Amino acid sequence: MTITIRAERPGDEDVIHDLTQAAFAPMSYSSGTEGAIIRALRARGELTLSLVATENDRVIGHVAFSPVTIDGHYDDWFGLGPISVRADRQKQGIGHTLIREGIHQLKALGAKGCALVGDQAVYKGVGFVSDGQLTYQGVPDTYVQYLTLSGHAPHGVLTFSEAFAAKE
Repeated sequence: MTITIRAERPGDEDVIHDLTQAAFAPMSYSSGTEGAIIRALRARGELTLSLVATENDRVIGHVAFSPVTIDGHYDDWFGLGPISVRADRQKQGIGHTLIREGIHQLKALGAKGCALVGDQAVYKGVGFVSDGQLTYQGVPDTYVQYLTLSGHAPHGVLTFSEAFAAKE
C-alpha cells in the first residue's frame, strides 16, 4: 500500500477530528480535547500546516503545526501537534513521515524552528532535542523539545496558541 502525504482539504475536517479523538482516547495524558484544539486552530486562522497521510484515499494520519511564542515573542517558531495516526497503523513510520514533511514545508516557509511537548523516545528519531533551555508550564524539561531550522536554539518559556485551551 502506498501512503501519500498531502495538505488538508475542505471536507477533511470531521475525519481529522474523529481520527484525532480516537487516537488520543486511550492515552493517559490526553485531555480529550485534541480534536477541538485542531478545530480551534483552524477557526483562529492559526493552523499554519495541516497535513494528512492517506492510503487508498482514506485519511489514516494527521499532523498540525501552528505558531508559538517564546518568552511572549513570535519569531517564526511553530509548534507541532496534535499528531495522530489510526490505531491499527501506529508504529509503522507514518507519524515520522508526517513530521518530516511538515518540517520540510516549515523550512520552505522560512521557519526558524519547531517545538513540541512529548515523549523523547518518539521525537528524537526526527531530530528533536531537549536541553532544559525551553520550558513549558511546569512540564518536566525532558518533554519540552525543539528542532532548530535556522538561527539560534531557543531559550525561554514556550507558549502555544490559546486554541490549546479549547474544550470539545
